[in-house]
Amino acid sequence: MADILETTPKATRVKTGVKSPKAVAEGLAQVLTDTYTLLLKTHIYHWNVEGPLFYSIHTLTEEQYGALFEATDELAERIRALGQLAPMSVSDVLDGAKLKEAPKSPSAHDMVADLASDHEHLAAQMHKLIRLAEDHDDDVTADLATARAAFHEKAAWMLRAIAKS
Repeated sequence: MADILETTPKATRVKTGVKSPKAVAEGLAQVLTDTYTLLLKTHIYHWNVEGPLFYSIHTLTEEQYGALFEATDELAERIRALGQLAPMSVSDVLDGAKLKEAPKSPSAHDMVADLASDHEHLAAQMHKLIRLAEDHDDDVTADLATARAAFHEKAAWMLRAIAKS
């Protein structure tokens, strides 16, 4: 019975018609690590924002980190559905991310501008993932990336609107 807990996750070959699922999973892993980094940064800003727009920014970032948390699960589960392993450690996530860490003690304006920039980065990454998925006959990943791109584009717009002076 104790052997049941000795199962170790491994990549598996799947036959779904996706050409090169490993390449698509690698693209998904990149946006997953960046999404998780943005989730953490958004949550940290949510805790620490101050100023006249506190409530608005606090509420918006709460909505966004909730959506980002759900997205990380969807992205990781898609990697697994392709037969590959999602990042297995915190260092895999943090070391794999292209997004920069939050600056020390930013103003509310700098927080909002930083998040807008990160959402724009992720929207661009999602568009690249869409093309990669389409090149490998992976409509499911293309659809997921399309929905994620729409989320990030809208989030960037809302944050840019707040940051305007």
